[in-house]
Amino acid sequence: MADFDFDFTVEKLHDIIPKVKNVNEWYDSMCESLPQYGINDIARVAAFLAQCAHESGGFTMLQENLNYGAKGLRGTFPKYFPDDATALRYERKPEMIANRVYSNRMGNGDEASGEGWKFRGRGLIQLTGKSNYTRCSEAFFDDHTLLDQPEILIQPYYALNSACWFWNANKLNDLADAQDIKMMTKKINGGFIGLEDRIHHYNHAVDVLQG
Repeated sequence: MADFDFDFTVEKLHDIIPKVKNVNEWYDSMCESLPQYGINDIARVAAFLAQCAHESGGFTMLQENLNYGAKGLRGTFPKYFPDDATALRYERKPEMIANRVYSNRMGNGDEASGEGWKFRGRGLIQLTGKSNYTRCSEAFFDDHTLLDQPEILIQPYYALNSACWFWNANKLNDLADAQDIKMMTKKINGGFIGLEDRIHHYNHAVDVLQG
């Protein structure tokens, strides 16, 4: 593709995200969208694909599940589930979990508002929180469409472009240029969950894209 400074092919993309069935659709959307955000060389494309692959289970999960058991809640969200009794009350109740974990932050209201669930992670990079949905919606639609219809972000085109928007808004191309996968992960995840897997995806993507 002329818009990339390397030979980006659908075969290479399929090698990087082998689980996905509609690889041609993803490829066509990437050829249209990635260069618009300056994601157009091997380092940037590899970093983008690596982070998206980790966040979305290899482009197969475009909406956050949050179906945790008590043990998973204690291990993943110890701040919000500090004891077994609390964790047991919420286990296997994704909507309640989201409303607790995401309440009173990222622009969301309190637990009773339901906004934690409404604005849970969606899209390839798992865009999360009312503030992000608001800013992304204004960028795409010049209005608050995503606040009324957040499920739009699970459509492949918007799943990809919301990830591109987040990438650009957080200046992640700069971190890709520096090959700083750790800081990139912190900006996306808020911590370093899955860092080794993200690095593995990145190294694999670089190898494939260079081929």
